[in-house]
Amino acid sequence: MASRHRTPLAGRSVLITGAARGIGAALARKAAARGARVALVGLEPEELARVADELGPEHLWVEADVTDADALAAAVRRTVGTFGGLDVVVANAGIAPLTTVMTSSAHALARTIEVNLIGTMLTAHAALPAIAERRGHVLLVSSAAAFTVLPGMSAYCASKAGVERFGDALRLEVAHRGVTVASAHPTWIDTDLVRDTEAALPTFAATRRQLPGPLGAYTSVEACAEALVENLETRRRRVFVPRSVGTVAALRQLVTGVVAEKVATAVAAKRVPLLERDIAALGGREFGTHSLGAQPRGGPAA
Repeated sequence: MASRHRTPLAGRSVLITGAARGIGAALARKAAARGARVALVGLEPEELARVADELGPEHLWVEADVTDADALAAAVRRTVGTFGGLDVVVANAGIAPLTTVMTSSAHALARTIEVNLIGTMLTAHAALPAIAERRGHVLLVSSAAAFTVLPGMSAYCASKAGVERFGDALRLEVAHRGVTVASAHPTWIDTDLVRDTEAALPTFAATRRQLPGPLGAYTSVEACAEALVENLETRRRRVFVPRSVGTVAALRQLVTGVVAEKVATAVAAKRVPLLERDIAALGGREFGTHSLGAQPRGGPAA
């Protein structure tokens, strides 16, 4: 079970993937403001350098693809060499395809799993030896999509459900080492990823706005980052953004049960043809403008 006491971030080192923009960059700022030394990892060197410069000279950035185990190991080595150790790792990098399964290439489906799930696993794998030395903390950024579903999010939902289960098993494996593991479950955060998706797919945006309660609500990047940085100190096993998402998680069997599915299926029967029309209008583009990790190392798939 996660420790209930607060472990202040002051003087501790934190590695964050997907840190060039959005939640990752905002979390880096919050952690630095609490006195942590931050290593920003991602695929946009200019953005990473800009955020690191903003934070100050005691912080660093490393360009790395989370699906590249060697690059991640190098990022961890540089972090440990610079800071003297590693206390916290945040696996935040992620992408979302603009497709249904029927309209998708095989590449888009597989790459979503590779970045969101395998990238999270490789990030934890690379960091764990150093984290264990400090009896540190692992935060895996999953999603409310781990326990809710929408058409057009098949690969994304699968990847984020996998992240949650991976974290739950990992927590048991490392508890005896004094390491804590949490998963974060935001809904719709005002990031480039969400804005790209809604701009590209008007039908998806309309469906999101009609979702009930917290499932359709937008949360600011700042509010999300504040919830995550709190978790880095409290080290609780779950963080929900907004908090009301916790109720949805607790009732997930109702949300995805037979009755709810019948209602959702009736709505989807009308919405999916419209969604797939939006997808066709993209002319083969399968990811948002800012999803740089969507292509594998070496360029687009053949």
